[in-house]
Amino acid sequence: MIKIFVGGFPLDFTELDIAMLVGLHGDISTIKIVRDKKTRICKGYAFVEMLSQEGADRAVEALDGTEVGGRQLNVKIREDKPVPPPKNYSSNMRSSGGSSSSFEKKKRPRRPI
Repeated sequence: MIKIFVGGFPLDFTELDIAMLVGLHGDISTIKIVRDKKTRICKGYAFVEMLSQEGADRAVEALDGTEVGGRQLNVKIREDKPVPPPKNYSSNMRSSGGSSSSFEKKKRPRRPI
C-alpha cells in the first residue's frame, strides 16, 4: 500500500468528502483525517492509503494544486522515514573500552573500623 498526504482541504471535510476526491483515481484502503486531540477539530490534512502505486500517482498528479472550497490542495506521496533502532544503554556501557562511564557507581575507599 502507498500512503499519500492530502493537505489544505476545508476544515469541515469528512472522510467521505476525501474518498470522493481521491477515490476517482484509485482504490482506497484507509483514510485518516488528523484532528486536534482535545477539541477534535480537523487540522486540515489527512493520510490516505492507496492500494496501488498507479492509483497514488494518478491522485497526486490530478489533485495537487487544485482548488477545493477556496483552498489549494497539497497532495504528495508520503515517504516513510526509516525508524532508528532503539538504544541499548547496557551494551554501550560494556563496549566503552574500560573507561569509566557516568552511569557507573564510583567506589569509595573503606573507612577503618
